[in-house]
Amino acid sequence: MESKPVLYNTLTRRKEVFEPIDPPHVGMYVCGPTVYGDPHLGHARPAVTFDLLFRYLRSLGYKVRYVRNITDVGHLEHDADEGEDKIARKARLEQLEPMEVAHYYTERYHRAMDALNVLSPSIEPHASGHIIEQIEFVKRILADGFAYESNGSVYFDVEAYNRKYRYGILSGRNLDDIVANTRELDGQNDKRRSFDFALWKKAAPGHIMHWPSPWGEGFPGWHMECSAMSTKYLGERFDIHGGGMDLMFPHHECEIAQSTAALGHDSAKYWVHNNMITINGQKMGKSLGNFITLEELFGGTHRLLAQAYSPMTIRFFVLQAHYRSTLDFSNEALQAAEKGLDRLMKGIETLSKLRPAAVSTADPAELERRCAEAMADDLNSPMVISALFDWVRIVNQAAEGVQTFTEADLEKLRSLFARYAFDILGLRDEKATGTASGRDYITPLVEMLLDERLKARAAKDWAASDRIRDGLAAAGIRVKDRKDGSDWELE
Repeated sequence: MESKPVLYNTLTRRKEVFEPIDPPHVGMYVCGPTVYGDPHLGHARPAVTFDLLFRYLRSLGYKVRYVRNITDVGHLEHDADEGEDKIARKARLEQLEPMEVAHYYTERYHRAMDALNVLSPSIEPHASGHIIEQIEFVKRILADGFAYESNGSVYFDVEAYNRKYRYGILSGRNLDDIVANTRELDGQNDKRRSFDFALWKKAAPGHIMHWPSPWGEGFPGWHMECSAMSTKYLGERFDIHGGGMDLMFPHHECEIAQSTAALGHDSAKYWVHNNMITINGQKMGKSLGNFITLEELFGGTHRLLAQAYSPMTIRFFVLQAHYRSTLDFSNEALQAAEKGLDRLMKGIETLSKLRPAAVSTADPAELERRCAEAMADDLNSPMVISALFDWVRIVNQAAEGVQTFTEADLEKLRSLFARYAFDILGLRDEKATGTASGRDYITPLVEMLLDERLKARAAKDWAASDRIRDGLAAAGIRVKDRKDGSDWELE
């Protein structure tokens, strides 16, 4: 196993050496999607981020149990813990069973994740399939005096919890600040205090998603599912809990409080959060007209998109930024990512065609060191990509005869590119597999023209050769002549 990686622990606000509780086993829980709408850009970043972590830990030899939940019930309005369940509302409006809505959008989410080459988790539990476990969790919190029943609902007593533990440990908020910034909301008279949150909600008349409980017909609060399902599948103590930074408060803060109240300790050792996505500098939102689904992105059908972008272009773009930095989507940035990905894939293709020499003029160990150090430093995928690009330049020099590699070093170099570009970063050559979209339909045409140019050069018809090269350049395609033929890339 390689050197131990370092992860930024949001709970302690510092980088820490990753020390699993029970090595080589690793338990990882990540908040997955709420399935009441099409998967969108906001789903792409956490999916790719924690897929990167999953792939990396497995590459180090860890046996990872990756649990990613599906929220199909109990996802209430964030600011109120009140109102109609979003899936139930969509089911009512479309005259469907709630599970029809959940299944339809879960399948669409899975197809989008497959397109992004996101690996399936080890376990993917649904909130609706774990109502019993959530009820039992609520019972434990009530029995320990950190919750109270009110008119058929059960609320977490934040003040009682804060007297023994500390509420706000993850987000850095203290209870006085929360009190000062919490507005009173209509319909919350059942609560003792406005900042208490629902563990179980009484179902109003006509509410179509509800279950029997010791407190009457109702449904679990939004936060409860993660506490119940993570501990069911990973135990009362597990290694990593992940999710988007937007979930830190209130969702993950409430989850920590619930788990600590029921168990006497938080469940997760490391809390890992990816940062947010913006579009042209603005937060993504339907009211702003910049809400882009992944299907619109892959097809280029949204009014803000200048073209279609392939799934691997999106994945590569996400990986070009560190997961803890803000990621801003724009056509210019995505087009640059498309060209960068094309250059990387072309370099790997060129590497596969290189022939061995008697000596090596560059040592692949340098690439191995840079990539290993970058990944071990809190998943620094941008630095991995930078190292790969530097070595693509060396590979291209080798194709031109400037650099040479022995057979052993060629094999090592090919193995390193496969390990980091494909196995860990999770990229794939869409042109080779036929899964690309956007401008990749031009590949057969370009290859045909390059074949004609090669024939012209063999016949010493330099005018025809230059005419083809200049025509391709005018179309935004740069031709690079090699000793054994020609290669091309998008400008």
